[in-house]
Amino acid sequence: MNLLLAEVAQATQRLADAGVPSPRNDAEELAAFVHGVKRGELHSVKDSDFDARYWEVIARREAREPLQHITGRAYFRYLELQVGPGVFVPRPETESVVGWAIDAVRAMDVVEPLIVDLCTGSGAIALALAQEVPRSRVHAVELSEDALQWTRKNVEGSRVDLRQGDALDAFHDLDGQVDLVISNPPYIPLTEWEYVAPEARDYDPELALFSGEDGLDLIRGIERTAHRLLRPGGVVVIEHADTQGGQVPWIFTEERGWADAADHPDLNNRPRFATARKAMP
Repeated sequence: MNLLLAEVAQATQRLADAGVPSPRNDAEELAAFVHGVKRGELHSVKDSDFDARYWEVIARREAREPLQHITGRAYFRYLELQVGPGVFVPRPETESVVGWAIDAVRAMDVVEPLIVDLCTGSGAIALALAQEVPRSRVHAVELSEDALQWTRKNVEGSRVDLRQGDALDAFHDLDGQVDLVISNPPYIPLTEWEYVAPEARDYDPELALFSGEDGLDLIRGIERTAHRLLRPGGVVVIEHADTQGGQVPWIFTEERGWADAADHPDLNNRPRFATARKAMP
């Protein structure tokens, strides 16, 4: 074992003791980041090339600063995104939400599907859809100027139409035309603040986390926005907390003009997102 791998083993134990959820992964990612190599190449770093700054970044992660803030990058499906203070760091759970959306759009058999991403944050969802549904027309909106500093970097050179504004009052120029509305909105109840992981509670923007006493305030608003934007037969896909399974589909009722409202599990088989179809007239 070379010096770096021995230090990674020590760092893994330190991160585990600090309560970091994925200590080995993070210790290796930070070692690769500091030494400018891939994780699979850590064994090739010479002992003489060991960089003591490794322990500086381990200390930051030990204090529960997000890994993605330290490295400045987040991975989402096939994307590498720039992230940092002021923008919500995309989570692996959301990848299954996007996967369902991609399948739904492809099943529509629309030549150039029109897609809207509400509360886009880093732009992860919008960019993934633009990349994986090649002829799609993707529009995204974000309210926070702090977040938009990162979103603009990520969407540069893409065909995503990015706008600043309130998700509940966005894209009136697209009313009744959209094939798919997708969103990963804030959905944590204000009463749950103390139970939120430090990486999110202390570093992700509050605007991207909390939404009223039961966490569903913005989702209720997005229901109305999605109904305004979608064409008849169009689909809405919205992420929610695993504790909200069963609650969100009831927001998309037949009385409000919806059909086929349902909940879906993530890769860990926990309720993760709800879908519904705008009813035909």
